[in-house]
Amino acid sequence: MPVRAPAIRLTRAGVAFEGEALFAGLDLEIAGGRWTCLLGPSGVGKSTVLRLVAGLVPGTSGTTVVADDGTAVAGRVAFMAQQDLLLPWLDARGTVLLGARMRGETPDRRRADALLADLGLAAAAAQRPAALSGGMRQRVALARTLMEDRPFVLMDEPFAAVDAVTRLKLQALAADRLAGRTVLLVTHDPLEALRLGHRVLVMTGRPATLSAPIDPPGPPLRAVDDPAVLALQGELLRRLAAD
Repeated sequence: MPVRAPAIRLTRAGVAFEGEALFAGLDLEIAGGRWTCLLGPSGVGKSTVLRLVAGLVPGTSGTTVVADDGTAVAGRVAFMAQQDLLLPWLDARGTVLLGARMRGETPDRRRADALLADLGLAAAAAQRPAALSGGMRQRVALARTLMEDRPFVLMDEPFAAVDAVTRLKLQALAADRLAGRTVLLVTHDPLEALRLGHRVLVMTGRPATLSAPIDPPGPPLRAVDDPAVLALQGELLRRLAAD
């Protein structure tokens, strides 16, 4: 088992666009070495929370984002956005190795190829994005994220572009590969959140607030037909529908 990564704490967090607060005074702890899953309606600010943690958007006055070991979070994050953001001139292998090349490190081609193979992309390693389906592009982006091997992992709808069976397989692979990491996953899928999350939160309103947390029973990865998971799925859908 890898050493557990630190927790991340957001305190009095706020982000405003054009003078309107998307959220303000938000307190959130992303537990160390565990998966925190965030759901909510489109446009509520879930992706902005990810970007705030990653240091990609500024917070309003008083916002703090720190790891509980007292160090900064930004710079130690692997971030997977909704869009795959593949560079059109790089093949799949080159995409997975891009971070190492940009840092001047020796790329680990063997590890990159193993990741691509685990994601069903061994035959596509030399293909560029234009030759890949949407689901394949998203799997390449996932491989790039896993290759970074960072303590903090932020993912925004990472499995949305694949079919249902592949989605379940990718969830299992990500749960295995990210054991011990501090993960914040944004998803629109209650079942996905309940399979993967140690803690599940719902974000609603404007300015947005967070619901009381749901801590599903037992460790991830949970079975899709677990009666407790299905009951909690109903509770999550009720919370989302009430917004």
